[in-house]
Amino acid sequence: LTEMITTKKSETIGSSIQGSKIVDAGNFSYTDLDGSVSKNQGIYFKFDDGSRIVVRLSGTGSAGATIRLYVDKLEEDKNKVTLDTQEYLKSPVGLALELLQLQKFVGRTEP
Repeated sequence: LTEMITTKKSETIGSSIQGSKIVDAGNFSYTDLDGSVSKNQGIYFKFDDGSRIVVRLSGTGSAGATIRLYVDKLEEDKNKVTLDTQEYLKSPVGLALELLQLQKFVGRTEP
């Protein structure tokens, strides 16, 4: 996965998966409420339909770590706010599963 945002970043950005184009990718970082910045907290991918996925490891060590997957999508149509979340994010979740190939790497189909 890291290859997709390092040595193969130029190939990754602009490529398409399930008809959605990857427009940006990189290391995920965030700024906490106290202003501190936590860098290299995972990997993010942004798509041309406004969706974004972030994947990161959670845990204190390399053994028994949990893979966290965050999926969101910018929606400007206020009529869609009441849609069922699982149904609304079904397409971006499918993108994430295909792109990241989590089932292949972890050998599981469910949490």
